[in-house]
Amino acid sequence: MVIDVDSTICEVAGKAKGGAGYGYTKVLGYHPILATRADTGEVLHARMRKGQANTQRGARRFIDELVARVRRAGATGELTMRFDAGFWSNDTIKVLNRHQVRYTMAVRCGTKGIAAAIAAIDETAWVDIDYTLGGQAQVAECAYTTGTGKHRVTRRLIVRRTRLIETAQQRLWPDWRHHAFLTDLTGDAVEIDRFHRHHAVVELTIRDLKEGAGLEHVPSGNFHANSAWLQTAVLAHNLIRWTAHLGGVRVGDELTVARTMRTRLAAIPGRLVNRAGRTILRLPTRWPWADTFTTALDTLRLLRPAPA
Repeated sequence: MVIDVDSTICEVAGKAKGGAGYGYTKVLGYHPILATRADTGEVLHARMRKGQANTQRGARRFIDELVARVRRAGATGELTMRFDAGFWSNDTIKVLNRHQVRYTMAVRCGTKGIAAAIAAIDETAWVDIDYTLGGQAQVAECAYTTGTGKHRVTRRLIVRRTRLIETAQQRLWPDWRHHAFLTDLTGDAVEIDRFHRHHAVVELTIRDLKEGAGLEHVPSGNFHANSAWLQTAVLAHNLIRWTAHLGGVRVGDELTVARTMRTRLAAIPGRLVNRAGRTILRLPTRWPWADTFTTALDTLRLLRPAPA
């Protein structure tokens, strides 16, 4: 199972919100942390946090709870977690190692040690990868060592660099821009880089959690009530995905979008009528999602346990 961990900002308008604060975005709000399943978009764990500048706050406890939760739910295979640079720390990596969880963790390329490691990569080590028209991208890897003595640790650092090569655009940014991450995964660096970049799907899940499940608002002035609101939003978000998956309306790897599922399965243009004591759902003759709805309804009905 691949799990993406990220945080988001839930902006609030009033200052009478318990626990709201200004973080690194300079926006007043809360700063919840979430873990999502990469292939389905389900939220596996979520915790409301006060507004703050430190993304790592509570990350170790969050990972402990997350691993315990997915193991209890039956995830017996290998776990891999992906993080952005906000979670980069040796303590976080130690927790992952303790739980035997594989990881890819972005780092800040502007730090002295990372910049030195990248600068030491030989030019012949860079491998071209597909990139947008008018640009160029390459991937390479090196060893990154931190600490001294018994605390000395060497980890695998994979680096992707990009630049503009189209003449008119190159003047805007002629130099290489570097994006790097630490990992304990084995295999080809280009493939692992592609795998790590897919971490961006967590942003789509967070957007849908806000737009489709109600997390765009945190209505109470009480922090604990807003924490309960987060869990309720997560439950609504997951119920939509479980319905789409179990109802057989999810197509391949297509991401489930709450607004789409409401249109096709929930907010239907029909009405219930009683005819001779039998309840009938009337739908428009040319409603385009009639087959989708009836297929999902029939499939979900088959999940009911047989009467004793």
